[in-house]
Amino acid sequence: MKQISLTTIILFIFIQAFTQDFFDTGFNKHKKYILLANPTVGNLKVVQYLVNVKLLDINERKMKFVGVYHPGQAYDFNETKKYIEENRLGNFYLQEVKGELNDSNLFVQNDCTGQLKKIFENSVGIFFFGGPDIQPAIYGEANTLSVVTDPGRHRFETTFLFHLLGGFRNEDFKPFLEKNNKYLVTGFCLGMQTMNVATGGTLIQDIPAEIYGATTPEATLEIGRANLHRNYWQEISKDTLLMGINLHTIQFTSHPFFGKAVNVSKDFHPRIYSSHHQAVEKTGKGLEVTALSPDGKIIEGLAHKKYPNVFAVQFHPEVPGLYEDLKPLKFNPDDKPMTYNDIIGKKSVRFHEEYWNYISYILRKAKK
Repeated sequence: MKQISLTTIILFIFIQAFTQDFFDTGFNKHKKYILLANPTVGNLKVVQYLVNVKLLDINERKMKFVGVYHPGQAYDFNETKKYIEENRLGNFYLQEVKGELNDSNLFVQNDCTGQLKKIFENSVGIFFFGGPDIQPAIYGEANTLSVVTDPGRHRFETTFLFHLLGGFRNEDFKPFLEKNNKYLVTGFCLGMQTMNVATGGTLIQDIPAEIYGATTPEATLEIGRANLHRNYWQEISKDTLLMGINLHTIQFTSHPFFGKAVNVSKDFHPRIYSSHHQAVEKTGKGLEVTALSPDGKIIEGLAHKKYPNVFAVQFHPEVPGLYEDLKPLKFNPDDKPMTYNDIIGKKSVRFHEEYWNYISYILRKAKK
């Protein structure tokens, strides 16, 4: 009888792990759940890496991850379900959020509101990852220089962030974080851009064209490597060792996030992983600038002035290659191939580690 009971319990755990409506099941409410927006297989692997090497230093027995997504997204999340099942991952779950979303109903209560509230109330934080361009219609502009490939994802992540934080587009809406202002909301690259759009901000659709007047790869390279936010050599050279990104420095503003929250000297200019052509233009409601590009023209970090655990960066601190030697690559065809880890150097690695230390600290202290 005991054997049957044990088998039943194990079977229940695995069924629960593989379902795509986790928060609608009899989940363990004594655990802490961290949400992952856009839980692709690639993003799950990144989170696994961060946890395994203790960059994301959490108690794995008490904290679990739940990937949240909308069926209107371009990605097939059955691939993620399959990955979880085949690898028997007991700390990753999935939650599909259903409901009609369009570019005009993202900043009001909509079909997803009740589900999002339930998910929020049973979690301690959420990560928003990088990805493709947001459709400018969401922030009230015509599409001039954006390449939109997954509008469904942007609708979902924008409305979720709006529900969490509120914004200029509907100031009568009471954001979820009013009930838990210590909830963690953070994002990388597209994640920061979406946070800005959700709170009422706008985007620069193409940095080289709109900021520097450069409309060809050749003209863009004339801007200088320090102020390029991805690698345009790939568009004019056939060198197979060229990286698609840039590893440039950033500078901190007078805002206390870097220096006080994240333990780093305000005078230090860490080198970071950059891969984008869009950027924050007008900032959203409650958002303050924490970091800038070397020439000060591009916003590299944001933090919320009311909610202390809401912050995001335009760069990618989650990339494994920053922390270990992987394939040597080049930025310029004339460069010597080097790993990302070697290019940024030990001090910049420590900066990234401190960034994750702060995120880990918030999550360890988190309460639902």
